[in-house]
Amino acid sequence: MIMKQRLDQRQVQKLILAPALQQAIKLLPLTNLELIEVIDEELSDNPILEIEEETLARKPESEVEPEAGAEPAAAAPDAGPSDMEDPPSSAEDREFESYFQEYIDDGFRPLPQERPAEVPSLENTLASGTTLWDHLSWQANLTFTEPAEQDVAERIIGNINEDGYLTQTPEEIAQAAGVPFETEEAIRAKIRGFDPIGCGSLNLKECLLAQMDQLLIKDEVARTIIQDHLPLLEKSDYAQLSRLLGCPMASIKIHIEIIKRLDPSPGSKYTKDRTSYVVPDIIVTKDGDELKISLNDEGLPRLRVNAYYRTLLARAFKENPDAYRYLKDKMKKALWFLRSLDQRDQTIFKVARYIVDKQAEYLEKGMDFIKPLTLMEIAQEIGVHESTVGRVVANKYMLTPRGVYPLKYFFHKALAGDFGEDVSSLRVKERLKRLVEAEDPAHPLSDIEIEEVLARENFKIARRTVAKYRKQLKILPSHIRKRKSVMEGTS
Repeated sequence: MIMKQRLDQRQVQKLILAPALQQAIKLLPLTNLELIEVIDEELSDNPILEIEEETLARKPESEVEPEAGAEPAAAAPDAGPSDMEDPPSSAEDREFESYFQEYIDDGFRPLPQERPAEVPSLENTLASGTTLWDHLSWQANLTFTEPAEQDVAERIIGNINEDGYLTQTPEEIAQAAGVPFETEEAIRAKIRGFDPIGCGSLNLKECLLAQMDQLLIKDEVARTIIQDHLPLLEKSDYAQLSRLLGCPMASIKIHIEIIKRLDPSPGSKYTKDRTSYVVPDIIVTKDGDELKISLNDEGLPRLRVNAYYRTLLARAFKENPDAYRYLKDKMKKALWFLRSLDQRDQTIFKVARYIVDKQAEYLEKGMDFIKPLTLMEIAQEIGVHESTVGRVVANKYMLTPRGVYPLKYFFHKALAGDFGEDVSSLRVKERLKRLVEAEDPAHPLSDIEIEEVLARENFKIARRTVAKYRKQLKILPSHIRKRKSVMEGTS
């Protein structure tokens, strides 16, 4: 076979993501706060765009006072296309301008919001709290005076995780610090006595025993349970504990209550709580029997095309070709950006409208009326790709009469009912949870029994699916629930 080079022409079809399309796709998954950052970045990069002041009344051209040092034509903020001399343009330019004519006139204008009162900046109201490692290091500096001991203590503290447990072996710490293993263990024993007690332990057993020692808890049965029988305690196998320890069930219950008062994660109270403040992107209100949808545009600036630069664009065609090309490019980018913002709002609104229409009964009556919903279903209904709906749903929240929900909450698969209708998996989970809450504690329902009850209620679900949903709801198996019930009922 002879290999040689040659030129060949082929006509193929392939998808090319133009920059404008890429921009529109990137705007879809953004929250309002992230969108504000993108708008600010676009404003700083493109002089064609400007923010329309909310308090600025739209005046006739004759009433607008010219700016100091500016020509009258450049001072009219709302001059329309008819107020300037349009440069000669090609058919492509005329088509482009007619396509974006509505954005040239109006721009991107969210609903006006009242200007908030002056408040201190958020940075001035925040204070950093003491971390677990800072708190332990402060105690170590007061306890250890020798530089070698301080070095070992800092190495131990630096390898403690957020729960308070040591993530590196004592042998490795001793070797890295260049001290005997006994010296490292003596220092670590002192650190376990720091506040919070138990930090620096290797495992749960060591942590709980350190707390019993420091708190002077003299309970040998509880100590024996921690040292030798933690797996049985984890399984709630109280009967086996009673046999091994030779204690009645009532006595075992007292000792276990003492263990429950110990902290299995001593470092967690110094872990900073990561509070997420949710700003709903979609607001659903009830007006009579109708559910109305509105997009939350609070904080979004009202954008428009700067009339002064549009005037310069008309003049630069004859006077400065380089400036004309620059301004023309910026004008196209500005118009594409405005159109992308509008497309984002329209797509979000369509998705929200379909979700509300689909789940109207749930919003009115509750969980028993929630319906299954998929991304593909919405994509086919509103005429977009499934990935587009996925981008819209990401990081978006909806404020409804029943509370604030992430849009992802409404998407879950369907289970087939006995009469041909689709049943939401979320509804099945809620029913499973209610069955467990209402069961007889002395005779808890097994997974097979729950399957039979759900089958009688038109929920066709396998036993393994019941077990999966039970684990997702963090419900213990029936035998462990029964053991806990027996222990709680023991006097």
